[in-house]
Amino acid sequence: MKKLLYTFLILGIAILWSSCRKDFVTVPSSGQLEFSRDTVYLDTIFTNIGSSTYNLKVYNRSDDDINIPTIQLGEGETSKYRLNVDGIPGRVFQNIELLANDSLFIFVETTVNINDFASGDQFLYTDAIEFDNGGNQQKVELVTLVQDAVFLYPQQFDDGTIETLLLGVDDEGNETRIEGFFLEDTELNWTNDKPYVIYGYAAVGQNKTLTIDAGARVHFHANSGLIVANEGSLQVNGTTSTTEELEGEVIFEGDRLEPGFADVPGQWGTIWLTDGSTNNVINHATIKNASVGILTENNDGTSNPTLTLNNSQIHNSATVGLLARTGFVEATNTVIGSAGQASLYCNLGGTYTFTHCTFANYWTNSFRVFPTVLLDNYFDLGDGSFPLTEELNATFLNCIIDGSNGIELILDKREGDDLNYKFENCLIKFNDLQNRFTNDPLYNFNEPTIFKDNLFNLSADFKNTELNEFNIGATSGAIGVGNLATTTMFAPLDILGTTRTTAPNGKTDVGAYQNVTFDDD
Repeated sequence: MKKLLYTFLILGIAILWSSCRKDFVTVPSSGQLEFSRDTVYLDTIFTNIGSSTYNLKVYNRSDDDINIPTIQLGEGETSKYRLNVDGIPGRVFQNIELLANDSLFIFVETTVNINDFASGDQFLYTDAIEFDNGGNQQKVELVTLVQDAVFLYPQQFDDGTIETLLLGVDDEGNETRIEGFFLEDTELNWTNDKPYVIYGYAAVGQNKTLTIDAGARVHFHANSGLIVANEGSLQVNGTTSTTEELEGEVIFEGDRLEPGFADVPGQWGTIWLTDGSTNNVINHATIKNASVGILTENNDGTSNPTLTLNNSQIHNSATVGLLARTGFVEATNTVIGSAGQASLYCNLGGTYTFTHCTFANYWTNSFRVFPTVLLDNYFDLGDGSFPLTEELNATFLNCIIDGSNGIELILDKREGDDLNYKFENCLIKFNDLQNRFTNDPLYNFNEPTIFKDNLFNLSADFKNTELNEFNIGATSGAIGVGNLATTTMFAPLDILGTTRTTAPNGKTDVGAYQNVTFDDD
């Protein structure tokens, strides 16, 4: 009896449910769909490297639930594009239901081999997403610029392991390695014919020189970079550019070409000039979006700089723009911009000369505690001990040191080797509101042997700090501050190749740029 009652109860619930349910009835799409865009541009990609995922939203503005007979790529299953329609991957879809006044997402990706289509270094690959067919058919175009490149990467062995570079061995014999490879002799001249895409760390071996021609473009994948080994050299031969395309500049950046990645820091590792590398010269280069722009360690023991940096820019470094440990660096007309920690960090001593350089840190991605420029003579093990100190000799001539913090210059000395420095004719931001450094002898700004003819806390009037445009405007405090003799001897032209003019007071502008009047002034 109980079993019979249970059966009737279940049947009654089913009947009640059935009587309350409204059948889901659709009508065919009438070709009145609306779209969030009529063309999906997937931006530029390198051949054989997948794009980012882009989205398209499809709207049913009618009061009817509709059925879209087909959603497919124009080239069908042979298309190089890939779709995902409401969570289902594919290239051809049938009978897609879309409720009244509702929408669905379509996600689009592509991977293209340029050799499948045309000769040349660039190819515009197109297709379309087709909705329905016949008189009701609607289309959304798909457009991707595919660019050929030279790909350099470590070897993958039969057992699945990847070629590595030995960085060192600790006291217990444990090796430290990093994915990478040594460049072959045929790979030691990078031209401007095609971009270079680097996977892992490309290393310049002993007694080898990597030469990079003017106009070259170098793209690093995540966790990749460039290493110059003991007795190796790097020669970057950029030249002055006369167009917005920066045709003479050598540009180092990540391999994500989409606009959304244009200013994302930390996309790749660093240009690492290791202990013993020699005669590294970088002219007219832009280094951006690295973890550390340039890391230079120690010096080659000669009377010549280990790194000479001219007319170059380092921007958007996740930690430090130029990190030099006991380095020997000379830089002229160079801009080191925003970084998560310091723009310039001269650590554990070294010898440095910066002439007509601009150091400006307007980092906005996180809270920054480091100053724009930090100089010290020791190495901190992180446990409160400082077992290593080295003498530091640093000279700043006709420079700008600026940023978004109140104090943008820190000098830090531990007992041991000397901390020698000199700032002449510089514009320095040092707004010590708490008087923390008033009695610190390292900051005796009235001592002419170390601080001579400097100005403090005046506006640099940069063009646009958010865009790393550190040109100075007509109201800049950097105008007419510089020593004319220094300018004449070392930098008669600014970073753009503009002749530096003499102000009425007989002095010149400081920093990497000659002042200009901005369009909105």
